[in-house]
Amino acid sequence: MSSILTNNSAMVALQTLKGINSNLAQVQSEISTGKKIATAKDNSAVWAISKVMESDVKGFKAISDSLSLGQSTVAVARNAAETVTDLLTQMKGKIVAAQEDNVDRTKINADVTALKDQINAVVGAAQFNGLNLVNGSTASASILASLDRDSSGNVTASSITVTAQSLSSGSYTANDVFGSSGGVPSANGDTVTLSLDNGGGNDTITIDDSAGTAFAAGDKVTLNVAGQEVSYTVTADDAAATTTSDIVAVGLKNAIDNLGIAGLTVDYDSGTPGTLDFTNAGGDDITVTGQFVNAGSGGLGAMSGIDVSTGVGATSALATVESLINVSITASAAFGSVEGRIETQATFISNLTDSMKSGIGAMVDANMEEASARLQALQVQQQLGVQSLSIANQAPQSLLSLFR
Repeated sequence: MSSILTNNSAMVALQTLKGINSNLAQVQSEISTGKKIATAKDNSAVWAISKVMESDVKGFKAISDSLSLGQSTVAVARNAAETVTDLLTQMKGKIVAAQEDNVDRTKINADVTALKDQINAVVGAAQFNGLNLVNGSTASASILASLDRDSSGNVTASSITVTAQSLSSGSYTANDVFGSSGGVPSANGDTVTLSLDNGGGNDTITIDDSAGTAFAAGDKVTLNVAGQEVSYTVTADDAAATTTSDIVAVGLKNAIDNLGIAGLTVDYDSGTPGTLDFTNAGGDDITVTGQFVNAGSGGLGAMSGIDVSTGVGATSALATVESLINVSITASAAFGSVEGRIETQATFISNLTDSMKSGIGAMVDANMEEASARLQALQVQQQLGVQSLSIANQAPQSLLSLFR
């Protein structure tokens, strides 16, 4: 039945043309935006996931900047520590030269003083953006390293902690802790040197906390035995005890025993408080040096007490500079280790960001080759749809011939 009121063919053609136009609009949107999912209405679930990942990518870009800043800060500190090590090595050469009796110790001492001033200048200048990790002004620094998202969507930040390494030489106070020792104690008793001949060499180090030399919390006693270093730091409980020298001596003895030096025996007798008896039964000579550093001084605090203008001062300075070199080497190694970790984390964050970008693109980016092919097909369909609708609209006109 034909009707002039209801044109079913036109309605079908119109709906088909609307569908074609809708698909054509979607393809044109993909081509113009480059995304197959540009808004939440395109695919709400995928759009939501992509937006969360995009926010994480922006966060990781900020983390990358933080790691770059942190790496630069640590690099400055490492370079400073390595420079201090080089300067202390030069100082050691001067001190070794001062061991001879036929040298001008006054001139050598002037060179040593110049090196001390240069070390202090390096330590003071080793800052990046106002943060100095070697002058004792800060204990540590945190560097933002990652954002961790769990399965519930909760985000937590993780950091790399950089422990500062004090190479300051200020606020040093000598303490006559080695004054009662054998060997060669310094004039003020804060250093001592033992020379133990092979095959039975024997000497003693006495840790003395008698009146006027009492230990305070944070004071540190370091011994270098055959090139290996051990130390004991006094705690508040140790300082409050009546036998602090015994506590320190026993702590040092245990640490030396753990070194396992062949032929070396260290005996402690509670009847002689604070005294360690060294015996070298091995086949090589052994040198033992001791160094005291008070809690108020920096890691190179003992450097201020170095004076090679006298024979005794030159001898004690040799023990002191060995301890200081170990401090600076330890600081350099610590900074180098954490700098390497920061560099590894920065590389990982960069690769992770690239992977996340690729994942986001796989979810929402349009396939441009496919979009181009679809555009051509839909344009042809659109032309045919318009032609079909035109034919359908002309169908009622055929009814006029019935009335002629």
